[in-house]
Amino acid sequence: MTDTARRPPQHARRAQILHDLRLTPHLRVAELAIRFGVTPETIRRDLDMLEGEGRVVRAHGGASAPVAGARPDLEARGRARLAERSRIGRLAAARVRPGDTVMIDAGSTTFEMARHLALAGTACTVVTNAVHVAMTLGRSEAARVILCPGAYLSQEAATVGPDAVEFLSRHNVARCFIGASALSQDGASEIVPGFAAIKRAMIARAGEAYLLADATKFGLTHLDRIGGPEAFAAVLTDMRPEAGLAGRLVAAGLDIEIAPGGEEAPDPPSDPEPRALPAGLGEV
Repeated sequence: MTDTARRPPQHARRAQILHDLRLTPHLRVAELAIRFGVTPETIRRDLDMLEGEGRVVRAHGGASAPVAGARPDLEARGRARLAERSRIGRLAAARVRPGDTVMIDAGSTTFEMARHLALAGTACTVVTNAVHVAMTLGRSEAARVILCPGAYLSQEAATVGPDAVEFLSRHNVARCFIGASALSQDGASEIVPGFAAIKRAMIARAGEAYLLADATKFGLTHLDRIGGPEAFAAVLTDMRPEAGLAGRLVAAGLDIEIAPGGEEAPDPPSDPEPRALPAGLGEV
């Protein structure tokens, strides 16, 4: 068996890093690289992604567990796993047909959907609680954008609260597209206070609901439940969940749609520089 064959896949390596941080206060890049048989650059990329999701804190040539309750803002999350989220966003945008009415909630992956939708120039009406989504689609002459009122969360660039929920309840749409902080066999859940109520309201007013969730959300559960797997027509993701979770989702009638190019490949011999979150629409 070759060294490459013995290396754990990317998602397993990152899961092991998180597990180890529950047992030790600090892990070093050099030690992790030797342990997993990959380059230090690969480990740094792992840690950058996990830091962007608020799951580790980079420090002293390695990483530590974050302080309880800490969470990166939207811009920081937007720099993590950008290629994967862009593929999911493109797949979601392709679900919107000319003349559609849709709801899109706030998040780094739904922002990528909005960007692809604007670039495609699809004629549609979009109801959203996300300022970044509204600004991005506002650049498209084809899109009509309706922004929810409500209490403004600056860290998330989004509105929440009773006014936003009531506003959503006054609209009917063909489909909604929402993100989530976690997806387990019990369904989707959310870590941001106020977000789950927005997502439930969107699901209630949509003919179909699509969940946009990259593989780092699989197997997690957070405090605020959005809904069970049966609440969604499909989960749009970058790779297939492990067998137990995939089986439960499919049994509940939820399709698993993997964005083109989303199957995991072996680590390359050298690591490219990560792309930054575009200030505008950027290039696809």
